[in-house]
Amino acid sequence: MAWEAAKPLQVFSNKRMVRYALAQINATVGDLEGNAERILAAIGQSRLSSADLVVLPELALTGYPPEDLLLKPGFHDACEKVFGELVEQIEQRTLIGCPLREGDGRLYNAAVLVEDRRVSAVYRKVLLPNYSVFDEKRYFSRGMKGLLLEMPGQTVGIQICEDAWDPAGPARDEAAAGAQVIANLSASPFSSQKQERREETFARLCKDNNVWFVYCNLVGGQDGLVFDGGSMVVAPSGEVVARAKEFEADLLLVDIPELPKKESREIENARPVDRCSARVATEPEAEEKKPLETRATEETSLLEQTYRALVLGVGDYVRKNGFTGVVIGLSGGIDSALTAAVAVDALGSENVLGVTMPSRFSSSEIRSDVDRLVESLGIRLHTFPIEETLDKFRQLLEPVFASLEEDPENLTDQNLQARIRAVYLMALSNRLGLLVLNTSNKSETAVGYGTLYGDMIGGYAAIQDVFKTQVWALSRYVNEKHAREIIPESTIERVPTAELRPEQKDSDSIPEYSLLDPILKMYVEEDRSYEEIITAGHDAATVRKAIRLVDRNEFKRRQAVPGVRVTPKAFGKDRRLPITNRFRQWHRGATDE
Repeated sequence: MAWEAAKPLQVFSNKRMVRYALAQINATVGDLEGNAERILAAIGQSRLSSADLVVLPELALTGYPPEDLLLKPGFHDACEKVFGELVEQIEQRTLIGCPLREGDGRLYNAAVLVEDRRVSAVYRKVLLPNYSVFDEKRYFSRGMKGLLLEMPGQTVGIQICEDAWDPAGPARDEAAAGAQVIANLSASPFSSQKQERREETFARLCKDNNVWFVYCNLVGGQDGLVFDGGSMVVAPSGEVVARAKEFEADLLLVDIPELPKKESREIENARPVDRCSARVATEPEAEEKKPLETRATEETSLLEQTYRALVLGVGDYVRKNGFTGVVIGLSGGIDSALTAAVAVDALGSENVLGVTMPSRFSSSEIRSDVDRLVESLGIRLHTFPIEETLDKFRQLLEPVFASLEEDPENLTDQNLQARIRAVYLMALSNRLGLLVLNTSNKSETAVGYGTLYGDMIGGYAAIQDVFKTQVWALSRYVNEKHAREIIPESTIERVPTAELRPEQKDSDSIPEYSLLDPILKMYVEEDRSYEEIITAGHDAATVRKAIRLVDRNEFKRRQAVPGVRVTPKAFGKDRRLPITNRFRQWHRGATDE
């Protein structure tokens, strides 16, 4: 989509403040018409508030990330059609993120300036991330220039997401060319402590370049990613002076005082910077804007951020994929209890169905905890005992198994129980149109402590990126948040067990979670070596066992359901390792056991 830049109109202004509207919308990938409606609604709200510049998130038209939709010519045809219709309805000065296909076939991640029903200028993203969950070099060509928008009272440099994270990025070039404000269109996904890293990065950018920073971030769930919003404005001092809501759509209005013009200066290895002038005319006699009301900035803990990310991720995945609700297998354990609490906060109790499937190994205490959880959450419950079905399987398999050696742990029988339960859940899913929510946590997923086609089944995993020790902390947070016992205290305090054989404990098969989780964090999330983990003070035998379990269960994780990402490195796109892999992380000669 190549546009001819429109000629600027003469602009008059007697306003002392420049008003920015940061419209963090919840876009859905591929929903071009729906996203266009969300964009127009945000612009309409901004117009009522007399905003001088509306800023929308990165790729707001398509949603982020569109992935291989960007390889389909028909997708770009549709984008151009919808965007063309959108432009014809926009008079207010607006920056919109969208893909830009040019005549030579190159594709750019672009920020398009629209005003007076015309395209005035286009900025092409310069720094393309190609790490973690990002694959932008697979799709986009790199922009080579900065862009300045000269408005009455301020000169604004325009950039997109990653451009702000490199000290030698476009902000440096635009500030040297005279920018007083940097406007950044972003689609930055949530992970633990991400907001703190953003603020530190943007504060440094502002101080180094003596600029204001206007940052508009996407919000909403997209497959495993959760975009947390939190759009903000940062002063040249590095102070965050305004912040939008987290984990929900919002419109943040901020006034920045009219600034004295900056002289351009020469810097080494500077990129070229294009300029455009604002088009929309303002009458000289226009009244000054009414002052904005002060908005309080809420401080949120990491636990609250993580929980809200889980709720948003689950809710958007279910809604955006057209399901009416979810079904959850309730074991009486803490993982399924936390998953149910997340689902109720995401979808409402009327859209959550619990299913308990007891066996002869299910204790009366655990069954009682299921009843208490169901009552506190206000959800429906179905009960399907599995013992009779399990006995039938045993009878049918006995002729084959009778001649084989004894299985001391009876793993086949344990896995049969898990798979019978999966059959019940999937039958209810098919018949009732409900999505099965998987309840596996990150610790279990890491070491393969789960049954393929059994407790690993589902359409989406609520807590797959949450370590077991965090599951306990989040469960206590749920009770504190509601100021009552939602998740039974006995569930939180109980020693973890799969209840697939008599007196079973998780620690019979894997290290205690208090020992395991710190090792997994270092090995999985930080890519630390065996030697480094030992040096950090962890027991060598426990480290070897944990690493061996992680490495040998890649085949299970490759088949696991997608889930909400809340850490800097989740399983899936973040961590891509071969299934067939003979590399070992410890010294030659050391035992694997």
